[in-house]
Amino acid sequence: MIGAAREAGVEKILTVGLDEASNREQIALANAFAGLYAAVGRHPNDADGFDESAAADIEQLAADPKVVAIGETGLDFFRETADPDSQRLAFIKQADIAARLEMPLVIHCRDQQGKEDAVSEIFATLEEFPDLTVILHCFSTPDWVERAVERDWYCSFSGNITYPANEDLRSAVAKVPDDRIMVETDAPYLTPQSRRRERNEPAFVVETAEKVAELRGIGYAELDELVSANAARVYGW
Repeated sequence: MIGAAREAGVEKILTVGLDEASNREQIALANAFAGLYAAVGRHPNDADGFDESAAADIEQLAADPKVVAIGETGLDFFRETADPDSQRLAFIKQADIAARLEMPLVIHCRDQQGKEDAVSEIFATLEEFPDLTVILHCFSTPDWVERAVERDWYCSFSGNITYPANEDLRSAVAKVPDDRIMVETDAPYLTPQSRRRERNEPAFVVETAEKVAELRGIGYAELDELVSANAARVYGW
């Protein structure tokens, strides 16, 4: 999978931990392969049981040189796999860790259809951390793109912008400044349109980037240069 990504032109990959066990798995992978880096955190869908010990564990793991971000964290009110208050605790604790360590925070946000409870609470919570570098991972809240831009947050787009039904999401792509645009896979989910029946993987981010370039009215090479520079700035790789 890493070899296929390199053949596609993907030079660096951020792999994301979801809990104590997978955080360690991602750090091990990042230390085993050049060009691989890790984010460590507790995903909101796995937030039940989060406590001070879990927060301390994330902070300890963040000391590894291959760890370049905290998260993903945030709020998910679409699935009912974790208590909302547990999600809130995990979220605020990880935001605090990222702020104190001066590391970027990767945000997961998902609401019930037609609602904005999670996204509005995320924005309100992060008002306490005005200097935090925030990446809205798998950006899917087009009505909030202007507010994200006002806060200088990064907006990272996934393969779902290639889906014909997501016209509102595609319209948000052009509203993000050059120095705040990012692309990602969200692998193994959200495979780009031409590969919808396949399991997503890092190499497929090229199709997403091609669509982002088209929507912004620029060439792929220019978009590649922009997102590469933004990722290097954010993650320090």
